[in-house]
Amino acid sequence: MDKEQITEEYARLCRTAEQHNFNYYVLDDPTIEDSEYDKLMRRIKQIEAEYPDLVSPNSPTQHVGGYALNTFEKVTHTVQMGSLQDVFSIEELYDFDRRVKEESSAVYCVEPKIDGLSVSLEYADGEFIRGSTRGDGFIGEDITKNLKTIKSIPKTLTEPLPFLEVRGEVYMPKASFEKLVQTQLENDEQPAKNPRNAAAGSLRQKDSRITAARGLDIFVFNIQRIEGKTLTGHKESLDYLKSLGFHVIEGYQTYDNIDDAVKRIEEIGENRQGYSYDIDGAVIKVDDFALRERLGATAKVPRWAAAFKYPPEEKETKLLDIEINVGRTGALTPVAVFEPVWLAGTTVSRAVLHNQDIIDARDIRIGDIIAVRKAGDIIPEVVRSVSHAEDSEPFKIPEICPVCGTAASRDEDEAVIRCHNIDCPAQLLKNIEHFASRAAMNIDGLGEAVVKQLSEEGLITTVADLYSLDLQSLEDLPRFGKKSAANLLQSIENSKSNSPDRLLFALGIRGIGQRGAVLLLQNFGSIEKLSEADTEEIAAIEGFGDILAKNVYDALREPHMQALIARLKEYGVNTEYESTKKSDKFAGMTFVLTGTLPDMTRDQAKALIEENGGKASGSVSKKTTYVLAGEEAGSKLTKAQQLGVPVISQQDFLDMLEN
Repeated sequence: MDKEQITEEYARLCRTAEQHNFNYYVLDDPTIEDSEYDKLMRRIKQIEAEYPDLVSPNSPTQHVGGYALNTFEKVTHTVQMGSLQDVFSIEELYDFDRRVKEESSAVYCVEPKIDGLSVSLEYADGEFIRGSTRGDGFIGEDITKNLKTIKSIPKTLTEPLPFLEVRGEVYMPKASFEKLVQTQLENDEQPAKNPRNAAAGSLRQKDSRITAARGLDIFVFNIQRIEGKTLTGHKESLDYLKSLGFHVIEGYQTYDNIDDAVKRIEEIGENRQGYSYDIDGAVIKVDDFALRERLGATAKVPRWAAAFKYPPEEKETKLLDIEINVGRTGALTPVAVFEPVWLAGTTVSRAVLHNQDIIDARDIRIGDIIAVRKAGDIIPEVVRSVSHAEDSEPFKIPEICPVCGTAASRDEDEAVIRCHNIDCPAQLLKNIEHFASRAAMNIDGLGEAVVKQLSEEGLITTVADLYSLDLQSLEDLPRFGKKSAANLLQSIENSKSNSPDRLLFALGIRGIGQRGAVLLLQNFGSIEKLSEADTEEIAAIEGFGDILAKNVYDALREPHMQALIARLKEYGVNTEYESTKKSDKFAGMTFVLTGTLPDMTRDQAKALIEENGGKASGSVSKKTTYVLAGEEAGSKLTKAQQLGVPVISQQDFLDMLEN
């Protein structure tokens, strides 16, 4: 290959790597396996080593992969948040040791490598003042409010140091990830690919309540800056951070020779399934800070540390069948059924294939030998087809619902194929379970087994039939006693008086969650009036767009849904929304809240605004009446000042309420 061809290949590989960096760090949606990306980067480094004149400042080897977005305020890191040199073989670990020994013999600290989102935490006089993402290593994003929802991050240190900045890795425990994926699958949503992406997406939510609900955690593993304390080594610093109240990386140990350090790295890899969180490697670091200073760093990575990456565990097996499951919203979901394999600590024989696009992209066919792994060592997935069976044919999801026989189709804006028959038996059971769930109508005692039993006995065919159940019919059922039957009927009766936003959420309209249901009822007053609204009126609600508006309009105009709502109303289920409005003091006013208020949460302030006829908005514009600002107010305060929008404090706000 001549120099011109090498130059073209190098430019192409750099562009490809940059796109993958953007997908991974910014979109939290990687489109390439880690092992493939590592192979790509090794080729780029090989070319740069052989042709140093080609090295570009924009090469992915010259900077950290992330970017600072415009979603949050930017933060400039005083100490660069760099990345580590990845190594993939034991030989490379010994090479690392030889390079260190050129300067001096060393004690190494070895610790698991958490696969999460790297963040900085800053403290002044022992109080947590700011948290930010790594970004590109020099500029990140201010995500303080979201980080405050992580319970293991201390808000006050046990020792009031003048200043401390630490670096940690926010992660999603395996149990939280499994719960999130299960919820996403039940709602026919595209599930998170792995805990790292789930954690990153959760941490970048504009609504910190979503972040709080995701069960995130953190391990702190490094001191970036410190005042008021002198430390000389890494293990000493981790011990000290633990004493300050931080959740410190587990299992760190020191070794005075590379052989024992390598054994520990191998031991961590062998036991990786035993961790309650996802790890993708182990880190080896020079313990002594003075030696680190002498070893220095390259433009991108320190010379005193390396990250050993474990290969993903994959097993090959035979694909026996592809089943089609029908979800609550009618989505036809393909599921791979294969010969059982032992993988990441358990036996697996099934994996969700999600949609036709994924099947086509991986050319998965019945009878294939397939490669299977667990995403995040938890969720089984088919990685690729290794080889096709003789005379195999491409698999196509049928355009007929396998349960009710109704024609199924794919919407233009979606990857899934759906059965649009809301009376489909497969949807019925899941719809009733959703209808009775705690967040919806909250009918206690109506779990999956009971719903299935009532359906099989012919007692329910729609959710409205729940309100026609009687004591005798329930008592006659196997495993149903008089007390359990009476309790269920009482719970069903109690649900009639629920606020109708619960009912609207319970009806399972695509894209309408609890908050969306409240907004719809606040604006239209009743389910009947909402049913009469056109798409333009619905889309005019802040936070609603054309797609959501069309979903609501289509669902409420569908004849089966209209008949269902009419029956529910006949049974006495509440469809009229009772506003919490107490006065018109803020009528015609729009407030934007920013920062932390001294004595109330932003939700409490928002409720007071709405109770007094005002509107709470999420963004500042010329139409904003007031910006209610607390401590650590961010870009909204800046924009208000630029636009000349009046800024008020909590006390000003309370005075307005009183007067």
